[in-house]
Amino acid sequence: MKTDGRTRAQESTNAIERMYITMRHLFNRGFYKPMGVSGETLREGLLALRPEIYGSVAEDKAELNGLLYVLERLPIGIEQCRYINLTSDEGYGDSHFQPIVPPKRRRNCYRIDEEQMNIEITRGRSEIYDILTHLTFLFIESHKIMRRVVIDEDGSVTRDWKKLEAIVLSKEDIDKAEREVALTHAANILGRTFYEVSKIYPKFSTPNNPEQFLHIIYWMGKLAIEETVNNDKRIITFSPILRERLGHHIHGEVWADKIKKYLVEEQLLQRPIHIISANMHSVMNTLYAPLALKAEIKKKNILQIYETLSDSSNGQVRQKVSKSALSGGMKFIEDTSGTNIDVQVFDTAKLEEGFRNKGFKSLKEEEKPVIIVMDYAFGEQAYETMDELLKPYILDGEEIKMNVKSVSIMGKAGILEGGKGDIMIPSAHIFEGTADNYPFKNELKKDDLEGHGIKVVDGSMITVLGTSLQNRDILKFFHDSTWNVSGLEMEGAHYQKAIQAASKLRKSIAEDVKVRYAYYASDNPLETGSTLASGGLGTTGVKPTYLITEKILEQIFNS
Repeated sequence: MKTDGRTRAQESTNAIERMYITMRHLFNRGFYKPMGVSGETLREGLLALRPEIYGSVAEDKAELNGLLYVLERLPIGIEQCRYINLTSDEGYGDSHFQPIVPPKRRRNCYRIDEEQMNIEITRGRSEIYDILTHLTFLFIESHKIMRRVVIDEDGSVTRDWKKLEAIVLSKEDIDKAEREVALTHAANILGRTFYEVSKIYPKFSTPNNPEQFLHIIYWMGKLAIEETVNNDKRIITFSPILRERLGHHIHGEVWADKIKKYLVEEQLLQRPIHIISANMHSVMNTLYAPLALKAEIKKKNILQIYETLSDSSNGQVRQKVSKSALSGGMKFIEDTSGTNIDVQVFDTAKLEEGFRNKGFKSLKEEEKPVIIVMDYAFGEQAYETMDELLKPYILDGEEIKMNVKSVSIMGKAGILEGGKGDIMIPSAHIFEGTADNYPFKNELKKDDLEGHGIKVVDGSMITVLGTSLQNRDILKFFHDSTWNVSGLEMEGAHYQKAIQAASKLRKSIAEDVKVRYAYYASDNPLETGSTLASGGLGTTGVKPTYLITEKILEQIFNS
């Protein structure tokens, strides 16, 4: 058996490439059975890869943290469905079906009946890859359960399974003692200790279904048993409309036109425009919290204020800042296109002091920047949205070019040398699985962000095809190689591809447009227990988020 690290990295890279080729083939085919022959390549690829995010997927015991990670990104109830249909935006929003939005992914899903779940795809191929990878993991895990509870070919099951089934199907609420009995049976079924199962159980609970963990394990096992004993295969289909529309920028064009229409109406299109891809709070809070929370700032430092604003329980304080922003130059454009990317437009002419620049008041109104903040894109969607946004606006048959001065990208990324909350300043984006690489002059420098008690690293960033497919061998190879990779994320190469096309090829924006990229670390996939599946950033991400935001705004206001 080959043990050379580089060879293992190559094998892992090949496995990823096979999986993506297979996913594209299955998409073009229109359907497949994930646990049948057609899904075999995906299953084999995932088991060969053993991605860090999916932990012990290749072992006999169940992977609990990976299961939680996956189900937070899939609609509630999907483990009960034999038929999963990936669709475009095909009008379900106007139907009686209630949208189901996963806790950690902004996508609309619809439970059609007891057996079918529809998942709406509006964010491109990356979203399809993400879903299919998660579903492959889910089905592999379900068959682990089946193998532990089915005694023989006629479908006879263990006592543990019968006891779990009786508890799950009972309409009665259960008390602590009954729950612990159920968790004991679940632990045996999952090949995990009672302690491990008890610890993960509350993380699955919801107000409507506190016993959701037990229900999920039961339904995963039940469908896998029916698949094996009765040959009732689960099927994933892709709607004809989705297959027809994918790659045509339908949602991105509608999204971008709405933004540019507003800029025209407010006579902002010819002002100096600065685009920022970031979250929907940090720019607003940085500009308006000092104005809206003067009394609070006297008692706390600004970082403590930002931490307060990051806590969702402090609704009144957040509302105060939002109200100040909306009355002081900010326009919120809620997405209705299906991209799931909301936008804020800041007319800084309505800000009295600007931001950390002495000459702001002396500028004419037409010289004061307009800042467009777009929420995070997802994978390849970054190209679609940025490409459409940078195109000229057509008004009465005439092309009107935007006066774009800079594009700044701030996001979360996996770091390869450091920990959660550290900062990465890239000098190039390398697109995984291709020969594409995008070097650029980054206006943000390592020196700009050092000296604040946060580790800052620079180097290349690798834009991966999907964070859920990365394993230690590939990442270690990139980290140790001459590519000098400091981290990984999903959008950078796609953004830069769109910016370069607009500035250097299409000439729809200035060729010397400034670009800024900075990422803060959400995880370190090379460290055991530090992957995305280990949990969120909490307040660790507050300081780097606002440090980067302040530096971007400083450069914009002093440009």
